Amino acid sequence: MTASETNSDLEDAGSPATASETDPDLEAASPATASEAHPDLDSGSPAWELLLPAASAPARARGRSLQAALREAVRSGRLVPGTRLPSSRDLAADLGVSRGLITEAYEQLTAEGYLRSGRGAGTWVGDAVRAARPRARDRAPRSTGSRADFVPGTPDVSLFPRAAWAAAQRGVLAELPHHELGYPDPRGLPRLRTALAELLARRRGVVADPERIVIVSGVSQATTVLGFVLHARGMREVGVENPGSPQHDSLYAAAGVATVPVPMDDEGLAVGPLRESGVRSVVTTPAHQFPTGIAYSARRRVELLDWARSVDGFVLEDDYDGDFRYDRAPVGALQGLDPERVAYAGSVSKSLAPGLRLGWLLVPEALAEDVVERKRTMDLGHPTLDQALFARFVERGDYDRQLRRCQRAYRERRDTLVAALEEHFPGAEVTGIAAGLHVIAALPERYGPEERFLTRVAAAGVAVRPLTDYAHARAGRGGGGEQRGVRLVLGYAHLSPARIRDGVRLMASASVGRG
Repeated sequence: MTASETNSDLEDAGSPATASETDPDLEAASPATASEAHPDLDSGSPAWELLLPAASAPARARGRSLQAALREAVRSGRLVPGTRLPSSRDLAADLGVSRGLITEAYEQLTAEGYLRSGRGAGTWVGDAVRAARPRARDRAPRSTGSRADFVPGTPDVSLFPRAAWAAAQRGVLAELPHHELGYPDPRGLPRLRTALAELLARRRGVVADPERIVIVSGVSQATTVLGFVLHARGMREVGVENPGSPQHDSLYAAAGVATVPVPMDDEGLAVGPLRESGVRSVVTTPAHQFPTGIAYSARRRVELLDWARSVDGFVLEDDYDGDFRYDRAPVGALQGLDPERVAYAGSVSKSLAPGLRLGWLLVPEALAEDVVERKRTMDLGHPTLDQALFARFVERGDYDRQLRRCQRAYRERRDTLVAALEEHFPGAEVTGIAAGLHVIAALPERYGPEERFLTRVAAAGVAVRPLTDYAHARAGRGGGGEQRGVRLVLGYAHLSPARIRDGVRLMASASVGRG
């Protein structure tokens, strides 16, 4: 075969090769019909129509385009195993391209295993390829699709400040030094850690050393990193609040650490049972406990830190919604009282959007190097563009403005929910309203039993979660106390005031059998 026959960039301009040129498909049949080459094609439609768009590609890319189109046709199952392909001469004539292009495509895909051939026996689709699924599934959490969805944990992502974020992004792309596009410090960009240290000290009362801040992909990654570090230090169990967030169980389990439920009381985590548990580290949400909504008392905070010192352990503070307090200034973070015993984690999931996957972990000096090394081996650091963008967002005051905007919106929705519950469920006790993005609604016993209530409202298209859903599996249902009546955990941040009113009305109607 001459050079012109093996160079796809030159052959596109040439005429089809003659019959005397070597061709493994010389004795193959003429172009296959739909019944011969592809049973899924309409009768009389040649199989080579699959390649027509590629044959019209620019000359220099035509060879690669034909190979890619033929490869995809086999991979997707449009050309099934055992299909006999037209001879290179006939297919070249039908497509209006040089025969050398087709020969080269056949040879390349035969070498890759997509086709099989033999001299004088033609070219066939091989049976090594299994048809790929033509779609990618989306496993992201989605709304329940209910008429009213009070499931907690979701902010209103429509409040995301698109214009301000886009402006910050343009500014970062214009000013970011080239070297910052390389592998970052696994702790995060110094610029962002410095901006966060100022922000957290001002808003949350933490002792924030930029050298101890690690930028992470949300509180979930912070939890997993801490789990690995604790495991490496010989800790195989960690205490968790009961009731509490069910996510902690799987996150710590991934690091080989089991969770031990510790009951709550009116002031916070019960220190007596904590001491009896034998654990040396415990996860807490002291600013606004999830799900009960209480803020740890000053006395309980001191007792908790005394316990940590006595066992040479650590308190892992999840400040998941500490910025959102409506009736007075937010309660300061526990970390500010003893930064050497408290690891503090937060994120932008409630203030901006969960999809940004951006958070921070402020660690005690004793854990700092281990945490940084674990973060480095997990992902080599958080994306630098995202970090620089958020740093600019914080520095210019955009993040403070976003927090104030969210606080106003969420306060209005909280007030709407409380008023609607008072109207439609007389005698209901609503707690946990001072902060956060959810409340606890204890309905009078006449609305029970709880199982019947939940069945009725679900049938009416209202999604709710009872407090019992957040009890630790090892402690049994009930969350540390006997259940009486109906106790619900109602999220409201993602709902408009009108949706909140309609949802509560619908729930009330369903609860008495009118839904």
